[in-house]
Amino acid sequence: MGRFNARKFKEEKRKSRWKKKKYRDRIREKMGKMSDPLEGAPQAKGLVLSKRQVEQKQPHSGMIKCVRVKLIKNGKELTAHAPLDKAIEQIQEHDEVMIEGIGGSQKKAYGSLPGVKYKVSKVNRISLEMLRTGRKQRASR
Repeated sequence: MGRFNARKFKEEKRKSRWKKKKYRDRIREKMGKMSDPLEGAPQAKGLVLSKRQVEQKQPHSGMIKCVRVKLIKNGKELTAHAPLDKAIEQIQEHDEVMIEGIGGSQKKAYGSLPGVKYKVSKVNRISLEMLRTGRKQRASR
């Protein structure tokens, strides 16, 4: 109990906080929202910056079609998967797309795709599935 022990006590207090469940849960939830580009929302709109192919991790091989998207709400950039066959052909640069989480537990990456946690569901307010199967057409300008 020295005269200059304040720093030591302050450090011990900070470390002991993590033993309390309420504090732990509150901070982890806060950090999770900060790192989430959708900011807790299930879906978000964005503009397509570019199309790209992502190589799968081992032991799989193949190039998966993805798009680089800049979110309208906060300007963050992310990579989104264009699901199913020939879906990437329906997406062009500067299109407005709707992004949603792929649904893995704890917002992890999709399968063997490193860093891909989202998928494209709509292109210019038309369902990607409708465009892909030919039931609807892109709006002509």
